[in-house]
Amino acid sequence: MRLVKGRESYYNEVALKLVHSRTGLLMNKILSSIINYIKATDKLLFIFTLATTGYGLLVLYGVLEAFDFGLRGLYIQIAGAVLGLICAIILSKMDYKFLAKLWKLHVPLAYALVFSTFILGYGRTGADDINWIALPFGASIQPSEFLKISFILSFAFHLDKVKENINAPLTLLPLLIHGAVPALLIHFQGDDGTVLVFIFIFAAMLFAAGLSLRYVAVAAGLGLIAIPIAWNYILSNDQKMRFQAIFTPGIDPKGIEWQQNSALISIGSGQLSGNGIFSTHRFVDEIQNDFIFAFIGESFGLMGCIAAVVLIFAVATKVLFISRLAKDTLGNSICIGIFTMLTTQTIINVGMNIKLLPVIGITLPFFSKGGSSILSVFLAVGLALSVYMHNKENLFLDKNY
Repeated sequence: MRLVKGRESYYNEVALKLVHSRTGLLMNKILSSIINYIKATDKLLFIFTLATTGYGLLVLYGVLEAFDFGLRGLYIQIAGAVLGLICAIILSKMDYKFLAKLWKLHVPLAYALVFSTFILGYGRTGADDINWIALPFGASIQPSEFLKISFILSFAFHLDKVKENINAPLTLLPLLIHGAVPALLIHFQGDDGTVLVFIFIFAAMLFAAGLSLRYVAVAAGLGLIAIPIAWNYILSNDQKMRFQAIFTPGIDPKGIEWQQNSALISIGSGQLSGNGIFSTHRFVDEIQNDFIFAFIGESFGLMGCIAAVVLIFAVATKVLFISRLAKDTLGNSICIGIFTMLTTQTIINVGMNIKLLPVIGITLPFFSKGGSSILSVFLAVGLALSVYMHNKENLFLDKNY
């Protein structure tokens, strides 16, 4: 009996050592993978992205606490950021050339989600657009945010396929249709702010791919002709008033101007360093979304506003630098599209808050409340990281970089 027990003890000890050995090997493998990923990825872009996200979460927490909105929105934002970070890492490990070839999968899915808003969609209180879809447990998604990412990837793939003949009329026409379809679809949703973002993304990617300046001149001329047509036949009276409020201050201070005037007062009251995130704040409609920049100004002052803009532009500029690494039109176009998306939204949003631009409903990347918004930004960063990681060897080949 003692001999049997001795053998059992020996075998148990061997089995335990084997388990510990395998566990150790697994942990070493995981640790090695993490270290290798950190070495291979663009560490600065990661740092800028995480720093901007952290600042955005702090500001959103302050907004929700200040106006007793509840912290559910913060939890959704954190969940979106965590899920986005995971997705960004996964995307960065995948070759962007392979991801672009999957357009037959993600493009129909993105459009199906947008089309579903015409049946199942709803809009935010006080907004004209119907571009949200309700999910179980009170959650929701904004499909147009994901359509931006799908469009950047598919349009970059399209440009890469026709790069040699991009200025041929028969080549340019399908490109124009490719850009017009999502813009028109989102317009019918009533979200003209997002339409403007799509137009800028489309124009920047097309120009960067080698569009002739003569087409740019023609487009500029047509744009000038379209202004009076849009003013007289397309824009609603409310939209016209928003433009008039910029050029004729005081025309409707208690109506159309109230939101922007309140935002200006909030930003101005913060002065240089702000009144503190937990001080008493002036309420502005959509302060947790489109007008969160007003809360930043009141809480952290001019320095906080500059910090927010600098952080966002640090992310965008790093993406622009990555575009120079790409040795193909595909990678370059993807990064140009992402850069344009981030900068356009930031410029327009800040312009709205300081009454330099009309209110058209555009969120501030990384800061405005919305799980879809923060998730789409991380997906964009993941694509840029994919371009970086799959062109990294070119750093040692391109002496001009």
